[in-house]
Amino acid sequence: MRQYVYGFGEGSREMADLLGGKGANLAEMTRLGLPVPPGFTVTTQACREYLATGEEPVELGVQVARALADLERRVGRRLGESDNPLLLSVRSGGRFSMPGMMETILDIGLSDASVRGLAKATGQERFAWDSYRRLLQMFGRTVMGVDPELFEEALSRHRADRGVASDTGLDAHDLAVLADEFKTLIREATGEEFPQDPVEQLYQAIRAVFRSWNGERARLYRRREHIPDDLGTAVNIQVMVFGNLGPDSGTGVAFTRDPATGARGVYGDYGDYLTDAQGEDVVAGIRNAVPLQELKRIDSSSYLQLGDHLRTLERHYRDLCDVEFTIERGTLWMLQTRVGKRTAEAAFRIAHELVDESLISEDEALARVGGHQLARLMFPRFDEEATGHPLAHGVPASPGAAVGAAVFDSAEAVRRAAAGEKTVLVRRETTPDDLPGMVAAEAVLTSRGGKTSHAAVVARGMGKVCVCGAEELVVATGARQFTATDGTVVTEGTVISVDGTAGTVHLGALPLTESPVARFLETGEQDGALTSAVARTLEQADAVRRLEVRANADTPEDAARARRFGAQGIGLCRTEHMFLGERRSLVEAMILAEDDAGQRAALDALLPLQRSDFTGILAAMDGLPVTIRLIDPPLHEFLPDHTELAVRVATAPTDRDRRLLAAVERMHESNPMLGLRGVRLGLVIPGLVQMQVRAIAEAVVERTRAGGDPRAEIMVPLVGTAEELRIVRAAAERVLAEVLEASGIAVRCPVGTMIELPRAALTAGRIAEAADFFSFGTNDLTQTAWGLSRDDVEASFFPAYLDQGIFATSPFETLDRDGVGRLIRIAVEEGRAAHPGLKIGVCGEHGGDPDSIHFFHDVGLDYVSCSPFRIPVARLEAGRAALEGRSA
Repeated sequence: MRQYVYGFGEGSREMADLLGGKGANLAEMTRLGLPVPPGFTVTTQACREYLATGEEPVELGVQVARALADLERRVGRRLGESDNPLLLSVRSGGRFSMPGMMETILDIGLSDASVRGLAKATGQERFAWDSYRRLLQMFGRTVMGVDPELFEEALSRHRADRGVASDTGLDAHDLAVLADEFKTLIREATGEEFPQDPVEQLYQAIRAVFRSWNGERARLYRRREHIPDDLGTAVNIQVMVFGNLGPDSGTGVAFTRDPATGARGVYGDYGDYLTDAQGEDVVAGIRNAVPLQELKRIDSSSYLQLGDHLRTLERHYRDLCDVEFTIERGTLWMLQTRVGKRTAEAAFRIAHELVDESLISEDEALARVGGHQLARLMFPRFDEEATGHPLAHGVPASPGAAVGAAVFDSAEAVRRAAAGEKTVLVRRETTPDDLPGMVAAEAVLTSRGGKTSHAAVVARGMGKVCVCGAEELVVATGARQFTATDGTVVTEGTVISVDGTAGTVHLGALPLTESPVARFLETGEQDGALTSAVARTLEQADAVRRLEVRANADTPEDAARARRFGAQGIGLCRTEHMFLGERRSLVEAMILAEDDAGQRAALDALLPLQRSDFTGILAAMDGLPVTIRLIDPPLHEFLPDHTELAVRVATAPTDRDRRLLAAVERMHESNPMLGLRGVRLGLVIPGLVQMQVRAIAEAVVERTRAGGDPRAEIMVPLVGTAEELRIVRAAAERVLAEVLEASGIAVRCPVGTMIELPRAALTAGRIAEAADFFSFGTNDLTQTAWGLSRDDVEASFFPAYLDQGIFATSPFETLDRDGVGRLIRIAVEEGRAAHPGLKIGVCGEHGGDPDSIHFFHDVGLDYVSCSPFRIPVARLEAGRAALEGRSA
């Protein structure tokens, strides 16, 4: 017969899957001999069966009855007896902590008869009636589904009648009257009586906790925290102990170390305590708690015992623990412990202090921190105490905090930045033309788009603060203002604050706190325990990781920064960014050219500019690989906007504008993402690719003559068939041979391709025969595998998909392992089967995503490439992935 019920003495912390985190830890404290009120746990398996069938397992009732009888024998009291009754708490407890998301019912066993026995046994009539009132309120809301506002209204009415501000001002008679009123509320709201049978109370409470696993707030929390829906919750039934029996009683929460900073201090330094109160009073904030150190003065014996227990738990769990405890008339009881939640700063500090205390190894310290935590530490933050109420909420697209004057176009951001003024670029959405303004601004704010919109991707790449999709704002770029839902109008020049971590926008300049971690990563200077812990973590990650980490960088400045952050080369240098600004006119001239000579002249003018770009990047990455992607976007993106041109032609026509308008209309595509771009451009306009390859080759020659060690790699984008790559490769090799003949210097540039189409992944074996390397462009591969246009869907149905659980997270943020991941796995296996030793990496946004990096390690990639500011994150996660691989 399957066992559904375990006494606290039967379990252990290794049984968290079955007993839930809370039940497993209660069992562990019991095994350690700590003072835990006795009880038993109903397993998660019982919950799963109940939720699947609507009925609890047949054996469950018998096992609960047996466990209850054993509990009654141990404590010498019976549940709900009329004199000195045994009372129980019934609490949820899933495998993963979900604080406040599921249900708890206290004081099970009280009834019209036993409440008087409790009053007699404790000598406190008010306490007894208050406990009964709490049970009726909690049971009525949680188990019987009564609107909680009905109870609150009754409480408020009684407080008003008595002229008191809180429940503590109500006496025993008031609470007895209130209890009767609560029972009437339950009967009128449900048509049923509150159950007077204590055993029936217990069984109904267990079922209610089971059902709370599928409550709306629990489901939303699991979705946000990526907790599976099929785990179920355990139910912990425990003897009640009371902290509200007078001044010698109380309740509190303690931490073995400071969960905010990681500081150690003395056991008993960190936490809160409330005299003459129950645990829910602390959580609800009904009264102000005192610092835990005050317990030393209030009850020194309990304080010393608590310190000993905290020391025992931290040494046993080898980690920060948080503890809930109650003191009942001078006796200390430990109600719960768990590995405590902590800030990112505390996580790094604690991990390495535990190494220094010989409690864990360097590898364990690395496993206990994550890339998301490191990312949070790298950006400046606002002082949380000074944030106030935000003007609007949006998508936290790129973390950090920034303050500046609101500006509504790129040119104004550039102008003000040149004058030394900090700005926030506000747009409905951004385009490549906004890049200068994004570079100049401190932050980017858009009313449309999501975490992988243009604004978000570019901002993250530059380390800019960004909030996207702030739909509450009405952005009027023409009027140079935006309006918030409360009617606040923010005009150009008004100072605003943008919190890219929280996704909020605030009026005025909020105070910033500097990030010492970012300063350390830029300069190498360690200035305290936190930066020392980060440095040690990255050193350990670098020592154990297999994956190389490269950067996506398009300028010498970005390349130099990436190298400071630990990049081992450039995995993606996008050449299209080099055609913007003043060079755009040369691209227009190439497009408008009426013959080969005109096109050649435009390309010849672009050649030295491209060569200079590549020379600077190769210098910054001297001795390391630099993978340069040939032009990818469709050419019409380098032409003016159609509407803007049409207006100009209609109002003040020029011959050039007419020709540009004709070109825009001629090159219009219904779906440019799948149109004339990537390798297709190189086949239709071969001179463009030849110019780029020549610029790369001549830059290599220039760096070689200067004594450098240039290692350029040429990457052909959007290949769908091996024949495309062979043709472009042959053209590139002809150019490389011409440069050798002219310079006398051999230019050895590997030629590879991006795998960003499903067909390319499925025919990777044939493509690999013509390639020196593969790099997965996971942004486009995700779009084409899913049949999604990222920029369109994020603003339309993605929120609904996330809310309904169709996506646990956006496939543009974290790689879709089942679909896109399978394509990658096929391409890796077939590519290396056809070309052993084929170098394979990834250069999409997923290359810097912590969860995706673990997949890339598992599938056998050689490197990941990401924006410079995500390099430290990728280094850390590559190390953690290697540790996971060892233990698998």
